[in-house]
Amino acid sequence: MKKLLTLLLFSNILFSLLQAQPVHQIKGTVIEKNSRQPLEFINVMVLGLNKGGVTNAEGHFTIEQVPPGIYRLQATAIGYKSVTTPEYILSTKDLNISIEMEENLTELAGVTVTASPFRRDLESPVSLRIIGLQEIEKSPGANRDISRIVQSYPGVAFSPIGYRNDLIVRGGSPSENRFYLDGVEIPNINHFSTQGASGGPVGILNADLIREVNFYTGAFPTDRGNALSSVLDFKLRDGDMEHNSLKATLGASEVSLASNGHIGKKTSYLVSVRQSYLQFLFDMLDLPFLPTFTDAQFKLKTRFNEQNELTVLGLGGIDNMRLNTKADSEDNEYILSYLPKIKQETFTLGAVYRHYAGPHVQSVVVSHSYLNNRNTKYRQNDESIPENLMLRFRSTEQETKFRFENNSSFRNWKVNLGVNLDYSQYTNTTFQKAYTNQAQTFDYHTYLGMMRWGLFGTISYSSMDERFTASLGLRADANNYSSAMKSLSDQLSPRISLSYQLAEHWFVSGNAGLYYQLPPYTALGFKDNNGMYVNKYNLRYMKVSQESLGISWRKGDTFEVSVEGFYKDYDKIPLSVVDGIPLTCKGNDYGVIGNELLTSTAQGRSYGAEILVKWLIAKKLNLASSFTIFKSEYRNDKKSEYIASAWDNRYIFNLRGTYNLPHQWSVGMKVSCIGGAPYTPYDEEKSSLVSAWNAQGKAYYDYSKYNKERLPAFAQVDLRIDKTFYLKHCMLGFYLDLQNITASKLKQQDVLMSTGIIENPEAPADSQHYKMKRLKQSSGTLLPTLGITFEY
Repeated sequence: MKKLLTLLLFSNILFSLLQAQPVHQIKGTVIEKNSRQPLEFINVMVLGLNKGGVTNAEGHFTIEQVPPGIYRLQATAIGYKSVTTPEYILSTKDLNISIEMEENLTELAGVTVTASPFRRDLESPVSLRIIGLQEIEKSPGANRDISRIVQSYPGVAFSPIGYRNDLIVRGGSPSENRFYLDGVEIPNINHFSTQGASGGPVGILNADLIREVNFYTGAFPTDRGNALSSVLDFKLRDGDMEHNSLKATLGASEVSLASNGHIGKKTSYLVSVRQSYLQFLFDMLDLPFLPTFTDAQFKLKTRFNEQNELTVLGLGGIDNMRLNTKADSEDNEYILSYLPKIKQETFTLGAVYRHYAGPHVQSVVVSHSYLNNRNTKYRQNDESIPENLMLRFRSTEQETKFRFENNSSFRNWKVNLGVNLDYSQYTNTTFQKAYTNQAQTFDYHTYLGMMRWGLFGTISYSSMDERFTASLGLRADANNYSSAMKSLSDQLSPRISLSYQLAEHWFVSGNAGLYYQLPPYTALGFKDNNGMYVNKYNLRYMKVSQESLGISWRKGDTFEVSVEGFYKDYDKIPLSVVDGIPLTCKGNDYGVIGNELLTSTAQGRSYGAEILVKWLIAKKLNLASSFTIFKSEYRNDKKSEYIASAWDNRYIFNLRGTYNLPHQWSVGMKVSCIGGAPYTPYDEEKSSLVSAWNAQGKAYYDYSKYNKERLPAFAQVDLRIDKTFYLKHCMLGFYLDLQNITASKLKQQDVLMSTGIIENPEAPADSQHYKMKRLKQSSGTLLPTLGITFEY
């Protein structure tokens, strides 16, 4: 009886501790954006709470008794533009933030709200989405992976069943996206990325370090070049200048450890390390490959004084994907027959120096990126026989980048001017068996060094009442790869953006521009067996002309309905000479694309309309729904007819919401639907040839019937439940993420597979055929994930 009473007393104390939620302070400083001087008598409110504070003569404010949660702050004052901050997490310690404000040039009632979740950017008034912490932390089915979070947004197709993170934006290829981390370009955001494209099974960025993401599906800023479909611009958090903290997370595929804090009085830091256990999850799901990864990130920010600051950041990953030969079911037999073993190492180191000189801000960005990719494949995965070697691919890509830009503000005008200079190195040693009209072997070594340079500038105007905005930009790029790419005038990229407030809450905006992108290094560095760069005189910069027009209705920072139409016209797209299809229709599988004979003759177009409804209630609700209807088509040259591209799903629907319940519970759900992708039937005659099958270990498509067939549509539902406990000095959180709770099955084309039995052994070797079989392809299962987070 005594033991029982002791247990009940202990349980009661523990329960009381868990229910006694601590409160904290939100402190900070408000400064004038240009002069960097503190501002007095600024009202700062916590959105969703009836709490606020006023700045003193030093610009400092303090808001007392704030419970833990995710918050935005709003700063207002007469004579200054109202500012709504990005989202911040108040967890185990007081929060200390900095807010910048600008003078309001007019005394009219309407004031500009910046950093809003429905931001109207001068240069990108359309096709820009702001992703905040609430979505990053609690999106159902995403497991805090940014690539999967953006798949809920208009115009973004998703990979059904969720085993890959390919970004397919407005009918464009996964190779057409670019990524930036606090202004530093990073080559990809996924582990086990497809070289020449960008997809992979899991993201490389730790969500614990991200403050906000700007996702551009068009109207790209001029300082973000070399993109045709999208730009993801990640804004990292700053380390805490008052406290040091530690956070551990057990996620869907990895365990991570992150820390943030300060070193001395001027430098803050962020750092994280993650180790995967994805191979155990994939083994449990009986998948044919077992990926393992390790990654690390850091950010150091030093504020030398009010006018000068330096940010140094780094990102690296080590990947190893083995084949799961024990998963020898018929469903996996085909994938195991061609999928190579993959080993990759990648890193980016970068530094951003920023100088504030009143209305002028100068930035210098220097970075170096490295990718080492190794793919190996043996026939029947038997490495004991050297003659079984089908592929040995060893490749490195290195990019050293320099960018300088100056941003100036003159009342209602803004001017941005800059220059970039890059040096790229690409090496490749390849042994590859192939089959066109006969069996071939490519055995070559490449070393490619290339200089790239560019100029860019933008001038933007906002009327005094801010109802009308306009932006005119120009970019030019060139390199020394070939005479066809060395002139800046051949790659001029003009663009214009306009926006007008028709009436209260109503806005109409549009953008038109021309954008260029360099073909992948795998294509530029491809050689034949004679050591010739066979693509050197055939390839040009890929280009796309984009136009978009949108109308939106916005109610403050809580509700938005927008409709946007877009048209993309592609030209000079590399065409595979062997397959007769554009290179941009490849890249949604593991391995490498671009290492083949190409010619820049293909064209394409993608057009459609998007609807987005977004409803935000601070501390309560985050709801978004989008519907996209579109067509994506390509043709081999100007004389050919348009045919469906590999990304022509026709429609995409997403409904996603998270609702915060009392006592730190939250529940979220996501419904996703996507039209069936087109597919190409197999060439049974060619695939059954012994010499052809042995060359690549998988069936060949009949490209004369390219994308003539179409898969059925697919839909799935994801559910997520979160519970967080806040104690005095620590936080303990749990979440249950149930992907595909409907256990929906994705129907794919039946696979054509060799039985290994030669039907006509008496025939000459180049005429022998395997007996073939067909395997049903259907995948999809409920995937539960339990996540645990601890912060101290």
